[in-house]
Amino acid sequence: MILNFVTWDVNPVIFDLGFIAPRWYGLLFAASFFFGYIIMDKFFKKEGIADGVLDTLTTYMLVATVVGARLGHVLFYQPDYYFSHPLEILYVWEGGLASHGAAVGIFFALYLFAKKQKVELLWIYDRIAVVVALSGFLIRTGNLMNSEIYGHITSLPWGFKFVRDFPVGAIVDPRHPTQIYEALSYLAIFAYLINYYYKKDAKTPNGYMFGFFLIGIFGMRFIIEFFKENQVAFEQNMSLNMGQLLSIPLVLGGVYFVWRSRKV
Repeated sequence: MILNFVTWDVNPVIFDLGFIAPRWYGLLFAASFFFGYIIMDKFFKKEGIADGVLDTLTTYMLVATVVGARLGHVLFYQPDYYFSHPLEILYVWEGGLASHGAAVGIFFALYLFAKKQKVELLWIYDRIAVVVALSGFLIRTGNLMNSEIYGHITSLPWGFKFVRDFPVGAIVDPRHPTQIYEALSYLAIFAYLINYYYKKDAKTPNGYMFGFFLIGIFGMRFIIEFFKENQVAFEQNMSLNMGQLLSIPLVLGGVYFVWRSRKV
């Protein structure tokens, strides 16, 4: 049987009891920290890192991810709106998180963490890269459950009709499920990185895993953006959208760190 398209009509709310209505996106976002904690705990125990350090790191990561992702969306995508409605910057439950902003927030938070804990910065970047790649897979799956961040109209047999994002009765064309493209890409990067870590028995060259992460995650993001609908109106007049422009320096940074790791 050949698919013509997939009708996607999943309710983003898991259940609604009136006083509580958890969403799939929130569950998957929380799961990224849960599984990330388990993986980092294994890394830290394998490398003899003292108990308690991971709890501190988790706090840094949580704050950096939420604050960085929110400010990234505000500054990169809708500065005019949010500067006119500053209180709405705090309304993170209404959506509007940017992965590039999260990346900047995490880089800065890990710098502070490494300085306070007196650990090598690239050492912690390498290990965090593993769990962030897995988090990317889970969060993009959450975007799929929300029927958001999808692609252009397509005639390919795996196109998705995101019926919940259109008025009832409207004609809905199949679109590229770019959330799935990104999610599977990030899952593959996670699989490579964690396999590499254990293959090297934790004796990885400083910066290589971090560099590979930057090239893989933001290189795939750059490519997939060609299939994705623009997120904001001003991108209509751009040859490369904001997501692609922000990805370029991160990919170049990744190339530098991979090269550097080979030279040390």
